[in-house]
Amino acid sequence: MAWTGLFVLFFLLLAVDFLVFAQKGVPSRSKTLKETSFLVLFALGFSLVIYVLYTNGWVDNINGLSPAQASVKYLSGYLIELSLSMDNLFVMAVIFRSYRIPIEHQHRVLFWGIMGAIFFRLIMISAGVVLMKQISWMTYVFGAFLLYTAIKMLLAKEEDHSAPRKSGKLEQWFRVSEDLRGGVFTFKENGLRFFTPLFLTLVMIEFTDLLFALDSIPAILAITTDPFIVFSSNIFAILGLRSMYFFLADMLDRFVYLKQSVFAILIFVALKLLAHDLIHIPEGISLLIISLCMMVGIVFSLRKSSAQ
Repeated sequence: MAWTGLFVLFFLLLAVDFLVFAQKGVPSRSKTLKETSFLVLFALGFSLVIYVLYTNGWVDNINGLSPAQASVKYLSGYLIELSLSMDNLFVMAVIFRSYRIPIEHQHRVLFWGIMGAIFFRLIMISAGVVLMKQISWMTYVFGAFLLYTAIKMLLAKEEDHSAPRKSGKLEQWFRVSEDLRGGVFTFKENGLRFFTPLFLTLVMIEFTDLLFALDSIPAILAITTDPFIVFSSNIFAILGLRSMYFFLADMLDRFVYLKQSVFAILIFVALKLLAHDLIHIPEGISLLIISLCMMVGIVFSLRKSSAQ
């Protein structure tokens, strides 16, 4: 029942996004702000739904969580997914720039990108939960992987997000048209099937989302292995990320300390996984640490950009 309701709610939100917030032309700043605020507040408010579900036993509580624990773990998972996916915004901007996709067509690409992301996340989350439950030492593997990811992120050289990069790999596999043909993904001409740059953009965004999921899903599984909490937090974070892209599209370069925030969150989650047999960190403390890491990075980034 709870799973059915979650998917119904997800498709309703997609319908609202497509019918109410979607528009032709360039999305206005005020409209994207309203959509972003609505989805973020809705996601945070869903923690109350989690509380009610676990209070009444309307969802399979495989870990025996109390309603309060379930709500806090949901909020922690949501914030982790949102913060770790923020880097994805930069990559989206580079991909759109590389394939010269006008902003009026970007909404459609991201809309279908969400559908693919949810499908692949469901598979990866299911596999991750099974591994964590069936193989006891998998917790240490995930912890070590997140620690490696954090260190690699810290040591990596700063990327030039302003320089378009276009891969010729996909062009070798598909028959690609030179123009967008009015915003379609594919069309037929002279009996041949052609794909537009819009389709290649969608493929690239789906692929990069899978790469980011390799980091974010183990991080959320460090908070809880409850599949309903993990999947619902993922859904709402991804929905919010799409609208957030349009709101922050021309402000991304101002978040200069985002990398440090994500690094701190990854280190905390990795150490929590590696030391789970020795130290128990209460859910409230974990949520507080994750929230502080996010807020510190955002505040210091905005202060630095305003001072320049």
